[in-house]
Amino acid sequence: MRQNTLFDFLGYPISHSGLNGDVTQALKLINSGAKGAYMACANPHSLVTALKDDIFREALLQADILVPDGIGIVISAKLLGLPIRERVAGSEFFNRLSEKAQQRGGIRYFFLGSTPDTLSLLADRLNRDFPDIYLCGVYSPPFKPVFSEQDNIKMIQAVNAAKPDVLWVGMTAPKQEKWIYENRHRLEVPLSAAVGAVFDFYAGTKQRSSGLWISLGLEWLPRLLREPRRLWERNLKSTPVFMGLIAKEKLKAKSLKG
Repeated sequence: MRQNTLFDFLGYPISHSGLNGDVTQALKLINSGAKGAYMACANPHSLVTALKDDIFREALLQADILVPDGIGIVISAKLLGLPIRERVAGSEFFNRLSEKAQQRGGIRYFFLGSTPDTLSLLADRLNRDFPDIYLCGVYSPPFKPVFSEQDNIKMIQAVNAAKPDVLWVGMTAPKQEKWIYENRHRLEVPLSAAVGAVFDFYAGTKQRSSGLWISLGLEWLPRLLREPRRLWERNLKSTPVFMGLIAKEKLKAKSLKG
């Protein structure tokens, strides 16, 4: 059940309904009674990565909610004349949906990913911030590039036995999106959400950039300086490729008009 406020951005159905609209859609999916819907984040690095990863590309294409998580998406959309005006970061989506879930009460969360220590910190903070959200389970999967079928069975059984309304998956991209996509029909969950670094940010094990950097569209810079080895490719390699894609799209639009 996809939202109507989608726009074709480089072939991807990215939402332009903004944070409140995306969270409203998430609540509709939770309330629908259906299973297997999921949310994912689109940013320049993910779209470039998907060029060489067919499963990841399909995971993004099939997402029920694909949010513009990256200022590069918003700026590029403006250059292309597309109505994507508001960046929706994974952290903001998590916080706003949790605020709505707290108001409603009775919504069940499950955290899948990260380490037992981080999951414990997540649980403690969630209980403090949103006491009316019921944390029905957590699971720290093995740290390996590819999960075995037995690994997948254990994760799916743990999730389904807990009966969550929302499954938050924090395994880093593209692993988390591909896992949700490949297992969505076996998950008895109304909504799964691939949110990556949100686990670390919310647990406090990593620091999100300050509001000033976020407002300037430079949230990536302090993170790059703190973790250059992990993030250099994302920011210094993928960004030029993404800019080339946007330039080609702009030229193609001009030629069609001409």
